[in-house]
Amino acid sequence: MTFSDIFKSSFIENVTSVSILDMVIAMALAFCLGLFIFFVYKKTYSGVMYSAGFGTTLIALTMITTLVILAVTSNVVLSLGMVGALSIVRFRTAIKEPLDIAFLFWSIAAGIVLAAGMIPLAVFGSILIGIILLVFVNKKEKTNPYILVVSCRDSDSEKAVKEFLDKRSTRSIVKSKTVQKGNVELNLEVRIKDDNTDFVNEIADMNGVNSAVLVSYNGEYMG
Repeated sequence: MTFSDIFKSSFIENVTSVSILDMVIAMALAFCLGLFIFFVYKKTYSGVMYSAGFGTTLIALTMITTLVILAVTSNVVLSLGMVGALSIVRFRTAIKEPLDIAFLFWSIAAGIVLAAGMIPLAVFGSILIGIILLVFVNKKEKTNPYILVVSCRDSDSEKAVKEFLDKRSTRSIVKSKTVQKGNVELNLEVRIKDDNTDFVNEIADMNGVNSAVLVSYNGEYMG
């Protein structure tokens, strides 16, 4: 083996399998698409606690996926080894918001399509998905949803509260009802046209009503 044969290994030959220009363009576009996905995520987030770290993860995930696919497309043997290595990876982090799953798959898909050289598809598809999410996720109801918790003494006061809500609200639905001796607790979804919540004071002053609590919520009820 001569000195030149040492540097003719497959490892050295793989250095030029992906050009510097292709790497720079792919990673720069991946960063831009990741920023766009992060922007859409920030504008459409409707959960309880916003996580800036998850938004940064979307940018990193797009770039990492692009990096991996660039390596895979340049070497068939490497692609088989990559599949075997990634098959043993297990993620234990719980996804609290269902929409977060869509953003994770969006970041991965954008990185795959971009690294495969389908730049127009990656850009156009991301823009279309972003517009759809901005339109539908940010679509607000004309009336504000609330949960009203009313504690009554008997069925007569319960009936009076329901009749009162039918007149003062656009919609009232019983979500749950707890009955004990001398006490009836109602959880109702109430929708009002404006932010005027003075009707709660009137309910609390009604005969047979022990207490009335009004809570704003996002429309997702969990019993």
